[in-house]
Amino acid sequence: MRLVATGLLVLMAAIFLAARQFGHLHPAIGYVRAFSEAAMVGGLADWFAVTALFRHPLRLPIPHTAIIPRNKDRIAATLAAFLRDNFLIPRVVARRMQRLNVAAAAGRWLANPPMGRGRIGSGASRLAADILESLDQERLGGMAKGAIAARLRAIDVAPLFGQALTAAIANGRHLPLLDGMIRWASRVLEANEHLIREMVHARAGAVMRWTGLDETLATKIIDGLHKLITEMAEDPAHPLRAKAEEGLERLAHDLQHDPAMRAKVEAFKAEMLDNQAFHRWIEGLWEQGRAALLRVARDPERVMAGKVGEALRQFGETLQTDRKLADTINRFARRTAVGAASDYGDGIVRLVSDTIRGWDARTVTGRLENAVGRDLQYIRINGTLVGGLVGVAIHAVDALL
Repeated sequence: MRLVATGLLVLMAAIFLAARQFGHLHPAIGYVRAFSEAAMVGGLADWFAVTALFRHPLRLPIPHTAIIPRNKDRIAATLAAFLRDNFLIPRVVARRMQRLNVAAAAGRWLANPPMGRGRIGSGASRLAADILESLDQERLGGMAKGAIAARLRAIDVAPLFGQALTAAIANGRHLPLLDGMIRWASRVLEANEHLIREMVHARAGAVMRWTGLDETLATKIIDGLHKLITEMAEDPAHPLRAKAEEGLERLAHDLQHDPAMRAKVEAFKAEMLDNQAFHRWIEGLWEQGRAALLRVARDPERVMAGKVGEALRQFGETLQTDRKLADTINRFARRTAVGAASDYGDGIVRLVSDTIRGWDARTVTGRLENAVGRDLQYIRINGTLVGGLVGVAIHAVDALL
């Protein structure tokens, strides 16, 4: 565009010289001469104006030229003030965020994700996969296992178990546990009937063994135990069930308030955390999680096509229809943006100002000139054409008078 603008100026000069040479041949050539002459003046004037913004025209130290390089510090301060006053003041951010529905936008994206078309999504996926593969997996896995174990060691699990058991008893959710214990007792009894018979036979006298009464006694004991278990299973008000519930309530209380019980639970937890089997389980859990993350990063479309994708799409639809949830997310986004502006706004302003101040004159000139781009040369072109038209108008008025 610079060549076009300069070429147009040279063309006007050539036309002017030709019109001046052959002006006596026809009166209309006077209009051509007036157009080209005024066009040269307009083009040169706008060339001077455009050049004076960024450098000295013809490298002559003419006053009030090279305006931007001479005032780069003031420009930096002005730009920083503009950012601060219009974008980075908390109340301005809050006012602008009021007009943004972050939840709805996220919901639309999740409900209809632009898989395979978004450069940001594909680039982020590749970056995530590269980061996961480049990290030291042994060290990272050790850090993950250490973090999980440290977190579990820091949790006092006995009161949590006690509170959970208390809530379960209050809501009747412990009854399936009791039923399961009764069924377990029935299966244990069936699997160990021979042990009961052997115990009775070993403790019976010679007379009982000789007469076979030991076998009869063992059968009566086993039948009685089966009958007791069956009655417990069928009768919710059975006395032994009541005793079992009482024991559960006492256990829930001890887990929360008995120091000895809490110490036993903590000792069991510490023993479990020190067990190598637990560490292997944590290691396998980490590897499974890492492998899943890599699958998501390498092929997000396939993952989005599965159950995870369906869950995300349902969540996106919920974000668009659940007003209460959307208001909560929008309020969180607004508070986050306002907090970021409050905490980091001054730092961003200083960064912009100090960066521009640190540029030399050539860098400032080049970046601003490239940012404005082709429009600078259109100013010159427009000045040339408008100047020519004004010249024609003046010549016409002069000819008529």
